[in-house]
Formats: sequence, C-alpha cells, structure tokens
Amino acid sequence: MEGRLLLKNCAVFRADGRVRTGMAVVVEGNTIRRVAPDAQVPVLPGDWEVACRGRLVAPGLVDCHSHLVNGQLLPPSGNFLLQSPRERLERMMRVARLLTDEDVEALTRFGAARALRDGVTLVVDHLSCQDVAGGLAAQARAAESVGLRLVVSHSTHSLDGAAQAETWLEANADFTRRHREHPLVRGALGFHASYTCDHALLTRVSRLSRELDAPTVFHLAESEDDLTTTYARHNQRVVPRLDALGLLGPRAIAGYARALDSSEAARLEESGTFVALAARGVRTLERGVDPMEAVLSRIHLLGLGTGGHGTLQDELLAATVGVLRISRAGRLPDVDGTLAHLLINGPAELCTRLFGLPSGNVEEGSIADLVVYDTVPPADPETGYSPHLLGQLSRSPVSWTVVNGRVCVREGQLLGQDYVELSRAATDALHRVWTRARLGS
Repeated sequence: MEGRLLLKNCAVFRADGRVRTGMAVVVEGNTIRRVAPDAQVPVLPGDWEVACRGRLVAPGLVDCHSHLVNGQLLPPSGNFLLQSPRERLERMMRVARLLTDEDVEALTRFGAARALRDGVTLVVDHLSCQDVAGGLAAQARAAESVGLRLVVSHSTHSLDGAAQAETWLEANADFTRRHREHPLVRGALGFHASYTCDHALLTRVSRLSRELDAPTVFHLAESEDDLTTTYARHNQRVVPRLDALGLLGPRAIAGYARALDSSEAARLEESGTFVALAARGVRTLERGVDPMEAVLSRIHLLGLGTGGHGTLQDELLAATVGVLRISRAGRLPDVDGTLAHLLINGPAELCTRLFGLPSGNVEEGSIADLVVYDTVPPADPETGYSPHLLGQLSRSPVSWTVVNGRVCVREGQLLGQDYVELSRAATDALHRVWTRARLGS
C-alpha cells in the first residue's frame, strides 16, 4: 500500500482502563508513526483514510498457543472431549498422519482468516502432521496469503520411535533457520509434552534452541498423565525435568499449565518462561488452592491461548470468572490489571520477543498490529477512564484488522480473500481427512 494508513477520529485503547478520544493514528510501513488529536492530523494526498467515527482502536490480540489445523480435526461429537488426554492424543495422532500438505494449507488459511476476523493478529501455532517440511511450508504460505502474523512449530514426540522423531525435528529446525527474519512468519522448535518425549529428543531440542537462538513451543504440564508418566519414567515432575534439560527460559513458550504446584510456578517465573494459559481448563494439584491461583499469583509472563478450540473471547470470559473467584478471597486485588495483562500486556511482551519490535500499545514507534472495534466507548471527560473496557472489547465485532501495517479486514470483511470460499476449501479438506480415516479403520 502506497501512502499512509490514517485512522481518523478514533478512541485509543489503554490497558489501564482509560481511552483517549478524538485521536488520529498514522501508520507508515509496519510502524505507528504518530498518535495525536484528530484536528492536528490532516488527510494528505495518497493517504488511506479510515473513518473510525469514535470507534475503539486497540492493539491486535495474540493467541499464545493454538492448533489452527489440528483443532479443526476434532469430530463433532462432544464425547471426544470427555476422553482422557492420552486417548485424545492417540486419536489425534492417527488423524494427523492422514493430513496432506494441501489439507494443512486449506485448514490453516481458513483458521488464519477466522482469527483475523476475531481481531487476532499473531498466532503461536503447534502443528501435528507426518510431512513436517511440507506442512510447515504450507502454513507459511497460508499465513502470508491472508496476512496473519504466525509463529509455527511441529509437535514432535518420541512415540513413533527415535528415528522418526529426529527426522521431524530436523525438518522443523530447517524451517526455523529459513524463517529467522521473515516479517510475518517465524519458525520455532516444537515438541509435544514431557510424557511423550524421551531424554534424547528433549536434549536435542534444547541444544538446537541454543544454537539457533530459536523459541521452543510445547505443552508444559498438560495433564495428570503427563505428570505421573514423567515421574514414573524419570523420577522427576515435569517442570524440574524440563528445567534440568535447559528447556525453560526466555525462549520457551509453554502451553497448558494444568498440573503445577506453587514452587514450579515460581521457577517458571524465575526462568522467564512464557506461559500460555488455557483458562477454560487450568487446574493445579495442590489441595485447597484455587485452580488458577498458583499460575496468576506467581507467573508474570502470561497470555491466553485457545489450544485451537473456541476464541480468545471465550478464554477471557473463563479467565474473568477465575480471577473474580480469587479476588473475592482477597488474594488478587487488581482484577482489571490482571485481565489486561493476560489479554494485552503479557502477549505484547511475547510478540516483542519474537519479532523484535515494540508491541501492545497504540503509540508512536510500536508495531502496527491494530484492531478497530465496532464500539464507541464511554469515557470520563477528565480522567479518560472507561468502565468495563475489556468487556466491551471482548463483546464487540471487529471492523478493521491491521497486521504489520497491512489492512487484512475492512469493515468486517476479509480483504483480498473470499471467506466463504476459504471455509468451503477447509470443509473439503476435513471431508478428505475423515474419509481416509474411515477407509483406514
């Protein structure tokens, strides 16, 4: 796009619950160049003007742990979700082996488009497929085509043998090497979870992560199966095992913190590990402790992740319920601050780590990942405080989504792509996969 992108007469979001009304935001390239009162920013020839009419402009959302492809492979029956994590894993592994690169690209393209329409500008994805090189390349093509910022890894495990795990990991590492500086798509090294990975594989992941200075994506303490199997095989709980292997730290993005005690949460905080909280499923094993309390009270680097199921708005609602429950017990006084950190501030730190640019604020110098919501927020004229601002943000339709300075959604419509056709292609891919699954059973 030539010229500037100019958001006129907007209300600029601040994570402290305040908004600045009557503002203009100027985007040049991939950066916010100016934020000033609307009257001070005239429209110049060549500008692309967005008439916000008082609507809310906020940083783009980050899905800190997702399964864009594999989340769509869940069968429609709710009984699947009632199975144990190990049973779900086994079934998902069988189906993932049937994915072609064409299927991965179609499902990723639709998942990415759906995320953009929800105001998500960055997704940290964890793919499970047989052809790792082809699958990751397909995801990169899909993300570039719709304009989504994507960090992609493979959910490598040892369950199919050491040779297969090494092949998958090398393909994942090669993709990561080739996408170190891409403006939208970055590679990360991935493994499934402690209980599905042997010592040799995790040692290799740790070494490659240091050599490539690459992030790692994994399920941290996914379930009691993870905890008990890890302890039975290695005489360690999950967090101490990963810590001893050098897999915790600033490069780590850990999903599913569902089986932690307080000391492990403290160690995650100390190491600088980023934890993607799936608020709808988090729990701890400590008796008498609220399911979310160990995580929220001890870990600073937190964000919300969907795991490929539902939306970030669903996760925010679940997190709100958990935070209010803890707050009523007097152990978490700043409810609004905690929720803002989960939705905006923590994910912004993750985006900055991954792409090296300031993120999470509508201010000069920040990366231009922005969302215009179809709501005009009320604000106190003196303080700028807007009550229930996060609630408004989570309930309001998305009008515009801008990623890296590029408009991807305009007035609710995907730009340059036919959303219905993307949905049709994803449905065809699902039909092909499930047909292969039936024929092979």
